[in-house]
Amino acid sequence: MDDALLAAYRASTYRVRLTGGGWATIRIDEALPDALAPHVGRQHWAFITAWNPGSQPVARSINRRSQRTLLEALHALAATVVVRPGCGVGTDGWHEPSFFVIGPGLGDMDILAHRYEQNAYVHGEGAQPARLRQLR
Repeated sequence: MDDALLAAYRASTYRVRLTGGGWATIRIDEALPDALAPHVGRQHWAFITAWNPGSQPVARSINRRSQRTLLEALHALAATVVVRPGCGVGTDGWHEPSFFVIGPGLGDMDILAHRYEQNAYVHGEGAQPARLRQLR
């Protein structure tokens, strides 16, 4: 991943749809938002997508199909407690549908990120600061 793309990941916001409506916004190197902390407790969490493998645009139909199979894979993990819809939003208007998942650790999430050819994903444990996990 080049410096410009890394900077774009770091500047993006990662929004999670709340059960009662509205959004909570995750930012890299900042603590988990208060609205999410009670649901997460001390568990692992991640923010991941299957859209645009390798940060290269692909057809919407391919992205949607990949996203559906990612959701199925997240639900199939024994460690998964909760999956919520999300959206990664860049400073340049870029956005990608995503998922916020509570439960699975880095090993499971790395496997899925590699399967869907993602450069990186956001993760954390409990309310600790969000981290960018680079895979490429």
